[in-house]
Amino acid sequence: MKVTLQDVEQVAKLARLEVSPAEKEAFAKQLSQILTHVETLKQYDTTGIEPTATVLGRVNVFREDIVQPSLPVEKALANAPEREADGFAVPKIIEER
Repeated sequence: MKVTLQDVEQVAKLARLEVSPAEKEAFAKQLSQILTHVETLKQYDTTGIEPTATVLGRVNVFREDIVQPSLPVEKALANAPEREADGFAVPKIIEER
């Protein structure tokens, strides 16, 4: 499938992106290649094959969410360069324009 410059411009407009003329050419070429590849994949019969999110077969790799005691505030803030009453003091960084 051939992607035109107008197609790229439309997608860029919808995504609110500024795209240079050189980028439009490159994106049109790349998107055309991707869509051509997808078209070639359509020739394979995939009936009866489950959709796959991962090929490793892992279902849930996260640990259990178990409540554990945390550091006391004094120990957590022991190495803080500056502190406020209940936590870290973060310097204000605002530039005037």
